[in-house]
Amino acid sequence: MSDLKIAWVTDSTACRSEGIRNNEDVYIVPMNILIGNKEFKDGVDLFPEEMFRLLKGNGADAKTSQPSIGIFQELYTNLQEEYDHIFSIHVSLAFSGTFSSAQQAAQLVDIPVTVIDSKILSYPLTKLILDGMEAAEKGLDPAEIEKFLEAKLNTGKTFVMVGSLEQLHKSGRMNGLSFFLGSMLKIKPILLIEDGKLQVEEKVRSIPKGYSRMRDYLDHALQSKNIKEVYILYGLNKEEADAWVADLSGKYPEISFSSHELGAVIGVHAGENTLGISWFAE
Repeated sequence: MSDLKIAWVTDSTACRSEGIRNNEDVYIVPMNILIGNKEFKDGVDLFPEEMFRLLKGNGADAKTSQPSIGIFQELYTNLQEEYDHIFSIHVSLAFSGTFSSAQQAAQLVDIPVTVIDSKILSYPLTKLILDGMEAAEKGLDPAEIEKFLEAKLNTGKTFVMVGSLEQLHKSGRMNGLSFFLGSMLKIKPILLIEDGKLQVEEKVRSIPKGYSRMRDYLDHALQSKNIKEVYILYGLNKEEADAWVADLSGKYPEISFSSHELGAVIGVHAGENTLGISWFAE
């Protein structure tokens, strides 16, 4: 049984749920958001509602950037005075270089640091941290916890219906021709995030159609997988996300559904009306 004191480090793409927001052993490193000529720290001095207000009011573009190696090195160095081990779990390497910054910083400190590419973002990333903390409480040592988390993250699947083609285009995730055609036809792409990679699953022309397709994806997954929890992800449209939760809870009473905010950094790329569905299979 392990009695090591473990610190849990993540970045601000993780959903700040109750379980990590008020936990003294969890440390969230903010991503950077640049709007116009002003830089903000995600979740520190800029939150989704204010960010979208600034984008609308100023007509400015927003850009995001990862924390530096130095930021992680300083945090790890400070943590080694109080902790025996650090788990540093971050947004998918396919979306950001944050994992690489953390990995390089881990080589520069004396405390052992296990750096994990979550292959995901938002609440599923938070869920990995919560499950890792639970595994540690059960007495698993760091190597066992890492093995457990790596196995879990490889069962994850997420579908996201992008709320703004314009934001997706500005962020560099969609080329000019696709943006033009999508805007003209009022198309909403549904993106699949699986094994850390992003791809267009299909294109729909309305939110109701997108929701119908996401229910189909869940139905299909349930034919061969045991899924106990499903997460609805949203930009600013919490009421719509909660309506999805209520509807899905009625259809699948054996599954626990919950809604979670995507956050400002993800909103920069996807837009405030984004909706998604995510799960890990047992």
